[in-house]
Amino acid sequence: MRLVTRGDLDGVTSAVLITTMENINSIELIHPQDITDKKFEITGNDIMANLPYHPKCAMWFDHHELTASNLKPPKGFKGRHAIAPSVARVIYEYYSSEKLRKFEHLVRETDRFDSANLTVEDITDPKEEILLGFTIDSRSGIGRFKEYFRDLVEWLKTMSIKEILSKPEVMERTNLLRENNAAFLKVLKENSSKDGNVVFTDFRSLDRVPVGNRFLIYTLFPDTNVSVRAQWGPEKKFVAVTLGHNIFNRTSRSNCGHICSDFGGGGHKGAGACPLKPEKADKQIKEIIGILKKAG
Repeated sequence: MRLVTRGDLDGVTSAVLITTMENINSIELIHPQDITDKKFEITGNDIMANLPYHPKCAMWFDHHELTASNLKPPKGFKGRHAIAPSVARVIYEYYSSEKLRKFEHLVRETDRFDSANLTVEDITDPKEEILLGFTIDSRSGIGRFKEYFRDLVEWLKTMSIKEILSKPEVMERTNLLRENNAAFLKVLKENSSKDGNVVFTDFRSLDRVPVGNRFLIYTLFPDTNVSVRAQWGPEKKFVAVTLGHNIFNRTSRSNCGHICSDFGGGGHKGAGACPLKPEKADKQIKEIIGILKKAG
């Protein structure tokens, strides 16, 4: 069977759990929007995790809120959907197997990372699983990592986190993150502005989005409670917009997933993403910021 999932720490941990319990021959990494836009073919040989539901899949696991832009699973589907800190948690509890007990700590740290239940120190000086999570966070700007993803899945099954962080491939990424955070902070300051309770970061004027920790924005604007970030998608075919609650000031009453769903994307209450057509992006970004300000 094939596992189809998202390329982040939650996807990695989910892959560790599922490949331990199921006979998986290959892993494919895609973006949730590929399912929403019907750009990726799902078959009856696929187990899906951390992605919108597709009726052809053999099994489906997800922890995001079901939104209007995606299909809803029928009753009795194989797999599980539940609102949880991570889809890894949903999978872990679905199987409830002794074979998975050794991954309990990994799942717990994945919960923290995926739900952004992090401390300031986790952002400024991340360690262990949290640091590993940032090395495979596409929004950090490190680049492609399909082979890296598959390596992590195998390493996490047999190695300690200390051994994994000592791997040359991992060390290269952690060093890159640490070296670039200072420069990333500078670029954030130059391209971000506050509008009420919202901080808006616009990277569209940049030739390349710099490498950096996406949560650093909240250390610069601690009195805002929600962020909006815009940057070009591949080949500038669309504007990628992401929303997120300030993880250090959790007072926002907005539902990012619902808002993004209205603009063709999705997510959950604390974070969401949507692709906007370039010619409509400025107007729609203003609409999104207005919704977030009204919600407070």
